[in-house]
Parts: sequence; structure tokens; C-alpha cells
Amino acid sequence: MNETILQFGTGNFLRGFVDCFVDEMNKKNLYGGKIVVVSPTDSKAVAKINGQQGVYNLFLRGIENGKEINKRQEIHSISRAVNPYQDFDSFIALAENPNLKFIVSNTTEAGIEFDATCKFCDKPPKAFPAKLARLLYERYAKALPGFVIFACELIDDNGKELKNCVLKYARLWGLESGFLQWIENENHFCSTLVDRIVTGYPHEEADSIFAEIGKKDDLLNTAEPYHLWVIEGNYEDEFPLKKAGVNVVWAKNIAPYKKMKVRILNGAHTSLVFPSLLLGVETVRESLENELLSRFLNCCLFDCILPTLSDNNQADEFAKAVLERFSNPYIKHMWRSIALNSISKYSARVLPVVFDYFNASKAVPAPLVLSLVCLLKYYKNESPQDDPEKVRFIKNNDIHEILLNKDLWGADLSFLEKKAYECEDKMNSCGLAEAIKWSMF
Repeated sequence: MNETILQFGTGNFLRGFVDCFVDEMNKKNLYGGKIVVVSPTDSKAVAKINGQQGVYNLFLRGIENGKEINKRQEIHSISRAVNPYQDFDSFIALAENPNLKFIVSNTTEAGIEFDATCKFCDKPPKAFPAKLARLLYERYAKALPGFVIFACELIDDNGKELKNCVLKYARLWGLESGFLQWIENENHFCSTLVDRIVTGYPHEEADSIFAEIGKKDDLLNTAEPYHLWVIEGNYEDEFPLKKAGVNVVWAKNIAPYKKMKVRILNGAHTSLVFPSLLLGVETVRESLENELLSRFLNCCLFDCILPTLSDNNQADEFAKAVLERFSNPYIKHMWRSIALNSISKYSARVLPVVFDYFNASKAVPAPLVLSLVCLLKYYKNESPQDDPEKVRFIKNNDIHEILLNKDLWGADLSFLEKKAYECEDKMNSCGLAEAIKWSMF
């Protein structure tokens, strides 16, 4: 097969997400292309990929539609990997391949950044967008067509931000106006939303898995069965993901899907983390196995969060999938890691729900306020990892002053004060478990 996809990123996520989707399209004779992987850093993963001719095993493990899944796939979608730090000429030569049509990237949240110290003559430039700009210029110079680019980094408007960085480099390097026009007119930078927990190399189980499959696999990867890929635009005719059975949404605007994911998946984590920790529950799965916390989560999801989303049917299905994902027996997701930087997380994930709920009903959603009061209690009595100044303010002030502090929450939350004090009084007089029961509708 020809190499038709250029992938920036060697990590577990893309190999447990995009690469297995391409493998699925190929195996169903819907697509006929392979992936050439480029390492954004001087990574040892390139040697591992080439050492196995790009072949590796992916185990999908978890709960799906009420059934436990443990499925192995041998992935054959990668042809080879290139390290631009070790072989810059091979990297640049990729621009000459007329069969390359798509570019996929996942270079971490910090990957899409503009670094003005990057130069055109660097071999390679340090920043990922600078590497891409350098490659695109070589493509332009060969008078070849541009690319469809799927940015998968976990930042807002990832495709738009990547395009802006590339254009900045073109201007910084004084490249001709024709190249800027070619970027604008011949390339499609698509923002995307990705959703799958990829748990990576299973160190504790590796030897038993190798015995099962009959060989060692340095690229062994694990992930949950659930996946969602929302892509701005529609390239299904050329890239038939949906036809292959991938849970892809080709969308004119990915913002509603991001809103749904942040409020339901991330909002559920943030709503449940401190009630769980204060009750001595350490993992997400254990919270789902706790009758009281499970009921509290359902109340937060279905009575508070879902009413603030417009597409209730889709949101309801997503929420049910989230509950299955939280119950995954193969994932040990620690609440203490989820609790990091919870002030900004609560502000971004939960407060928009609180405001929308209040504006629609003129009532305050008691479960979400209880969650906030649990956050404050944890911050006052424990050693949370967050902005030290914000932590200090919470430790030294009462609920009234904390809710008034716009620097903490980005808004005046005094309208929550009555309910917050009620939650605090209930916790102090009856205990947290009774306060949780009291807060639910």
C-alpha cells in the first residue's frame, strides 16, 4: 500500500485511536493507504516502530453496552517511522510523495505553540508547527497539492491554532506571499475533538500477554472500547471512517460536541471527586460501586447537567456511556490525580452548568453546590495541588468571601451563598453522607 497519511506523534494515544481506525478501514477494503509516522521529538519510539515494521497489538478492554470487552487487534496501518532529528533529509523528502493526502497530529497540549526562535534553516526546527511549516513549504515548492490536516491536540480550536502558527512562521521566515496563499487555499486545517482513554503499555501484564500472543511486542498498547472523533468538515468519501464502523462525527461546528464532553465527562469527574475523597474513596470505579456516590453522580448528570444541553437524546446516550467508562475494571483512575487544579476545573466544567441551570429555572442545583462545598472543605483541611495563592485564600476565608472572589471563579458566585451555607451546616451537623442524600432531588 502507498503511504497516504503523515502522522506527527509516536505515542500511545494515536496508536490506540487513529492508527487502529485506519487499520479497520484497510481490513474492510474501504481504504488503501498506510501511515508514515514522524516523531515531533528525538524519540526512541521510532526505532521500536521500525524494528517491528510498524506492527503492534492493541487490546480494547472495558464495558460496552453492559458487556465486558477484552478484544485484541493486530494493527498493520503503520509503514515506518522517521526521526527528523536523526534523518532530516528523509523527513523533508516526505513532501515529495504525491500520494500523501492527510496529516494527523497529536503532540500534547503544548505541541501547538509558536516559538519565535525557530529558524527556516534549522534541521529540524524545534516546535511542531515550525516542522509542519517547513514541510509544507517543500510541498509548495514541488507544486504538489496540499493536505487535509486533522489536529488532535487537546486545546480549543486546535486546527485553527495550528494554521495560525504555520502562517506566523511563513511570515517570520519572510517566505513569499504565494506560499501563504497556498496554505490558505490548498490546505484544510480541521479542528477535531477526540475522546478515548488509552491506557498504554500494560507493564504488570506484559509477560502474560506475550505468552498469549506468542511473541514480545515493545509497542503493545491498551485502550477502552469507547471512542468518539468529531471532525470539522466532511471527508468521508476520501476517508471512510463512518463506513468502517468508527464512531466519527463529521461536523460543521465541533463546539456543541466539546460542550457536551466537557460538561458530562469532565463535569462528572469534577462533581464527584471531592465527595468521594472526603468519604475515603480513592478511585473512580470504587465510587461507581458505592451506592450513595453512584446515586449522587446520576443526580448530577441526569438532573443537573443534561437539562443544560440542547440535544438531550445524544447527551443522554453519552452520559450512559460515561457511566460504563467510569466502571471499567481495567482502569484504575485515582481521584487524587483528577483533583489537581480543581479550582479552574470547577470554573470551566461545572459553573457553566450552574449558571445555565439557574437562568432556566431560577433555582440553584443543590448537588453541584454540595460538590463545591466539598471542594472548599478539602482545600481547607488537606494539601491540594493548585495555585498557592488561591489555596491560601480558601484556607483563610469563609464561604461568603470565597464566593465573592472573582479571581477564583471568574464570576461573582454570591447567588450560591444561601445554598452553600445550608450544605455546610448539613455536613457539620449530620455528616457528609447525610448531606449528600439531602442535596439530591
